[in-house]
Amino acid sequence: MVKARTRLVKQTAFNRAARSFDSLEQEAYLNLWRTYDCLKAIEEEVFARYGLSAQQYNALRLLQAASGVLPTLAIAAKLVSRAPDITRLLDRLEARGLVQRERRADNRRVVQVGITPAGKSLLQAMSADVRRCGQRQFGHLANPDLVALIALLKESRAPHETVVRTALIQSSKTSKTPSPTALR
Repeated sequence: MVKARTRLVKQTAFNRAARSFDSLEQEAYLNLWRTYDCLKAIEEEVFARYGLSAQQYNALRLLQAASGVLPTLAIAAKLVSRAPDITRLLDRLEARGLVQRERRADNRRVVQVGITPAGKSLLQAMSADVRRCGQRQFGHLANPDLVALIALLKESRAPHETVVRTALIQSSKTSKTPSPTALR
């Protein structure tokens, strides 16, 4: 693995000189973006077969893991990528009978969302395809490399995730609904 990393560093230095990025940070970001685009195409193929977006799938998985209901803001806070219109995302899932929503009697502004049996069935039907998708995306990497990649990605986004989470908490305080951290 050390030899592979040394070779990668030399190749990266050559590529940077040949492409002349403005900075190492820019090169890292553009490589991350290109990788995301490649991997997303594989994912979209799978989700399209089931008529879902990645965000809709993510919301269903969060609701399944919750073993009950979650407030809308909690779902929005936990999604892998931000959903600018969580209401519309949930509207589409509800129209398909995959989730159900209910306003809390003690606070009509809070909408609780739960997964339906049809939503659970859909996730079960998708599970093998989703696992194969992950294999297509990352099966060529050895486990130690995957662990290292995960650690680097977490480290890269940590300072930025804090900013996003703080903004969500602040917006939830002004709307007088429970904060995402209080809901975990």
